[in-house]
Amino acid sequence: MPTVSQNPQVTQNNVEHPSGDKRFKVLDVTMKRNQYSQDALIEILHKAQEAFGFLEEDILLYVARALKLPLSRVYGVATFYHLFSLKPSGAHTCVICLGTACYVKGANTLLDTLKAEIDVKPGETTADGQVSLVTARCIGACGIAPAAVFDGNVLGKQTGESVMENIRPWVKGE
Repeated sequence: MPTVSQNPQVTQNNVEHPSGDKRFKVLDVTMKRNQYSQDALIEILHKAQEAFGFLEEDILLYVARALKLPLSRVYGVATFYHLFSLKPSGAHTCVICLGTACYVKGANTLLDTLKAEIDVKPGETTADGQVSLVTARCIGACGIAPAAVFDGNVLGKQTGESVMENIRPWVKGE
């Protein structure tokens, strides 16, 4: 992965990345369109995540330098909003709803099963990079609690066993 720490050339609102990675060009266009406004930080971070898949430290540093912001502020925004990710996502995503109805009907046991069976906790990705586990406050499927979302498909009345049936094909070696 290209790094910003190679000391990019910063000139009057123009940051050039030494790697020549075209994804930085996309990011540059977004910053230029927003006139390098610090108020556009969230939009710029969205574009960066869209281009790179996640916001690693080098990308945050690149944006901070281009917008003339302290890295701490850019990092603070990136970690405050739930839609930003500082780590790459897995090939597949499992979302466990932790809304009141789902929690009361056993959502926590679904998480316990995933931890025990494939050694993944909420906010993490399995070591093989196949499954990212995410939790949600509520997915609006209270009538079929406990609910889970597997790569965008909502399934209700989940048990530890049914969650594993859905996840097992994604896990290497299973």
